[in-house]
Amino acid sequence: MAKRERRAFTDEFKQQMVQLYENGKPRADILREYDLSASAFDRWVKQSRTTGSFKESDNRTDEQNELLQLRKENQRLKMENDIFKASGADLRTKIMVIQQNAHKYSVLAMCKILQVNRSTYYYESKEPSSIDDDEVEQAIIRIFEENQRVYGARKIKAKLHKEGLTVSRRRIGRLMKKNALVSVYTVAQYKPNVSSCNESPIQNELNREFVKEAPLEAVVSDLTYVRVANKWHYICLLVDLFNREIIGHSCGKFKDAALVYQAFASVKGDLRQIQLFHSDRGSEFKNLTIDDVINTFNIKRSLSMKGCPYDNAVAEATFKLIKAEFVRNRQFESLAQLKKELGIYIKWFNETRIHSTLGYLSPIAYKEVALKKSV
Repeated sequence: MAKRERRAFTDEFKQQMVQLYENGKPRADILREYDLSASAFDRWVKQSRTTGSFKESDNRTDEQNELLQLRKENQRLKMENDIFKASGADLRTKIMVIQQNAHKYSVLAMCKILQVNRSTYYYESKEPSSIDDDEVEQAIIRIFEENQRVYGARKIKAKLHKEGLTVSRRRIGRLMKKNALVSVYTVAQYKPNVSSCNESPIQNELNREFVKEAPLEAVVSDLTYVRVANKWHYICLLVDLFNREIIGHSCGKFKDAALVYQAFASVKGDLRQIQLFHSDRGSEFKNLTIDDVINTFNIKRSLSMKGCPYDNAVAEATFKLIKAEFVRNRQFESLAQLKKELGIYIKWFNETRIHSTLGYLSPIAYKEVALKKSV
């Protein structure tokens, strides 16, 4: 007779089986149709009627709980006897004792007895101690300063790995905190778009397909604001979805079509290579000026759905970075200063700044690797 394969059932499934039975479905039919064992099904019915819970711990008798408690106490006493000598030892010795007995006893229980924080145990067990803290510390400070003071522990870890240093994020975080190195990077958040928009019949051709296989297959754009000499100015970016490269940018006093056109004008290369251009429905993007650019260079047009910023999520996320890494903690006294510093930042963004979505490569490096593979 073939042995029945052990299966796992959710509490929701068990409850449904009981409800079917209590609502008149024959027990035999339930067992046959759902391929259940009689003992398991009867146990579910009993558990549902007595405690209302299918957890084993909720359905034990007092005698079973007492026996289980005695077994745990016996195991604890045996464990204390085995590791008692290490209770007064240094941290490294305690870690070794826990490692040597991890196959017999609970790590959590041993940590409690030896008064070792569990996270400290796992950290010390995995973290190689061969790399001197001073060497790592100096490398972290250097990488942080070389990259506009915006990298967090994740990106610093990736850069250290490329330099041959394997260091945990926890250790990096500790050393960053020691040196007051605080990254300005934050996770992108999206807010509903409450501004007015045009009613153009153009559809969302991009359809949130943000991963592209070739350069300029799709370019997205958006605008954001920045204060210059106590007055609002605006920045426009053109981002290639293939490698997240900022291929065009502009800044000025007005949020209008001229600003968007200036961003197109800053693009190096033939604009006819852009296959699709996507933006939100702001009037600065849908007007005769931009329509002329689109038509002249035979670029397919795409607009986000009305009031849906998620349709342009990559542009939104890029501007979140711009806000955190470039705008915040800077003061601009003139438009000329803004243009100069924005150019420097975008050059760093494209050529140096590593992106997790690109395998911790910069946009330019990612494109170079991809193009070599395609040859």
